[in-house]
Amino acid sequence: MLKELEEFLGSHLIYTYENGWEYEIYIKNKNTIDYRIHSGMVGGRWVRDQQVDLVKIVDGVFKVSWTEPTGTDVSLNFMPNENRMHGIIFFPKWVHEHPEITVCYQNDFIDLMEESRLKYETYPKHVVPEFADITFFQNEGLNNEQVVSQAPYDGMTEDIHSGKLTF
Repeated sequence: MLKELEEFLGSHLIYTYENGWEYEIYIKNKNTIDYRIHSGMVGGRWVRDQQVDLVKIVDGVFKVSWTEPTGTDVSLNFMPNENRMHGIIFFPKWVHEHPEITVCYQNDFIDLMEESRLKYETYPKHVVPEFADITFFQNEGLNNEQVVSQAPYDGMTEDIHSGKLTF
């Protein structure tokens, strides 16, 4: 049973929202995450070294929040002991209308994200509040650069679940 924030650091999770979107996150350290989006509106997107605010809410409940260069705001509440998560994503209007622009390895396209944020409308935001089931949970240790080191591919989450892809 996870209780303390330190126990949550290094966590690698795959979760599926009730709307069917599948995401993967690696809690790299106290200030940084890496993630891949396997399906949904921006499926195929992946990001490394995203700065976050990470806190323990109560024993076994952890909140991870951040703002992306796209202007998207994200706040996720993980309850790994219950295999549940609740997230809320605030997509700017431009991301909702042009999600294909963001489907890339964001780290190589920060300038494009910032240009798009200025070029297209931001409001109204497209708000997606959803519960999710955590379908994979493993601690990969702190600052493991191998966890999210390649683009998502069809069948990747199955490969992770089965142990075919390990870190």
